[in-house]
Amino acid sequence: MSENLFSATANSQNCANGSSSGSFREAVCIDAFRVYDSCADKDCLQDLRVYFTEAGQHVIDQACTARIKNAEVLTVYVDIDPVPFNKGFYSVDMTFFFEVNLDVFLSPAACPVNVTGLSVYSKKVILFGSEGKVKVFNSGACYDDIDLNSSPVRNLPKATVQVAEPIGLSAKVCCDNHDSCDIGCHIPESISKKFGGEFQLRNNSNAVFVTLGMFTIVQLERNVQMLVPSYDFCIPEKECVTTADNPCELFNRLEFPTDEFFPPRSTETNNDNSGSAGCGCGCSNVCGN
Repeated sequence: MSENLFSATANSQNCANGSSSGSFREAVCIDAFRVYDSCADKDCLQDLRVYFTEAGQHVIDQACTARIKNAEVLTVYVDIDPVPFNKGFYSVDMTFFFEVNLDVFLSPAACPVNVTGLSVYSKKVILFGSEGKVKVFNSGACYDDIDLNSSPVRNLPKATVQVAEPIGLSAKVCCDNHDSCDIGCHIPESISKKFGGEFQLRNNSNAVFVTLGMFTIVQLERNVQMLVPSYDFCIPEKECVTTADNPCELFNRLEFPTDEFFPPRSTETNNDNSGSAGCGCGCSNVCGN
């Protein structure tokens, strides 16, 4: 029955591609990650505190206004735990670290000063990841590195988080009324080194809060063996292009950048942006207002 199903799949695939040359050969077993559950979120992260190093905080303490330029996801900490009394379900705890780029104005008529800071946001989702009660051992391990505590009886599913680049919606400068501020999580040393020093969490005159729009997809996967139809081996049909030692030969292969010398007309620009909304409409959609 499975062979008939694979044959029907192969025939439908050939009809969709308009080709009859490919044919089902055999059913093969592959080892792959299967997605057991997933979810997509559109979050409006309001009033996220931005943390700065000593040099950046010195500028913020003199600021009157700030404007957000862009934001970037530096990394995401992901932790997964089984949900008690609910077999097969797991809570996925995520901590997002954002690099926020700001234009800071020290006076209304002054030129902006570029300052970069860090924002942190945490969220949790619950997804179905099925159950697994086996230990997984792979070849190539060193016998001298055996650690009995590193082999749990229950193997957890793999959590994957996909994040689109966040959208900077707004930024504001406020008086810092707190003598101390706790981020609520550990900042990785690699992030502190990227910003060039420790973050100033207390005794600050001003604080900056930003609003970001974020799109995420979270999924739970397990390593399983699946039976799939096989048509043929994937043989590359494209020849490798060797790099010429003469830089002029490489330059001569490039097409002339006509678009760089002739900017698009307004009608072309409007057509390209027909699917996007301005700030007045797009921001409200992102924020969910």
